[in-house]
Amino acid sequence: MKLYNSMGPNPHVVRMFAAECGVGLELEEVDLMGGANRQSDYLSINPAGQLPCLVMTNGDMLAEVTAICEYLDECADGTSLLGESAEERASVRMWTRRVDLNICEPLTNGFRYSEGLGLFKDRMITIPEAADGLKQIAREKTAWLNTLMADGRDFIAGDKISLADVLLYCFLAFAGAVGQPYDQNLTHIHAWFERMAARPSAQA
Repeated sequence: MKLYNSMGPNPHVVRMFAAECGVGLELEEVDLMGGANRQSDYLSINPAGQLPCLVMTNGDMLAEVTAICEYLDECADGTSLLGESAEERASVRMWTRRVDLNICEPLTNGFRYSEGLGLFKDRMITIPEAADGLKQIAREKTAWLNTLMADGRDFIAGDKISLADVLLYCFLAFAGAVGQPYDQNLTHIHAWFERMAARPSAQA
């Protein structure tokens, strides 16, 4: 399978997830900084203009990180990162959605509307006045997750790594590189982040 790849947290999520699943991907780089994802060649592949995008085994294109990871999980031969039972899958979906909507989305838009404004202001609607509030939402929800992880769980959804962990790790790693490092006084989040960073897949 081929992945249209670029810099940024979303492609990193897919690469790390694939590495955890043991799924090999052919990478084709798209120049995000140069705006190649907004040009006709790439838009003919993914009309949304977003990265990454996966060429599935049947030749069809698949976009959206969660959908790509769910597909890779189904293609993998081994332990699922989405859960082995209906209950586990429901829990992973719940935590993935919480992480995505409560932390990753406000964190990313906080960057796009402030430090990343020069790159994004001509590519999408930006709301600079919302940046500080969005960053604060991400910080508060990360602190909320820290309190929940005080129950001794090793991973976000329980005792096994899941899509929720891969998603949050990639976005917190990105945030640290663009001026939004998480508070290392959140001891449970910090210990979890260090465990995730030590996994070979984190380098994918």
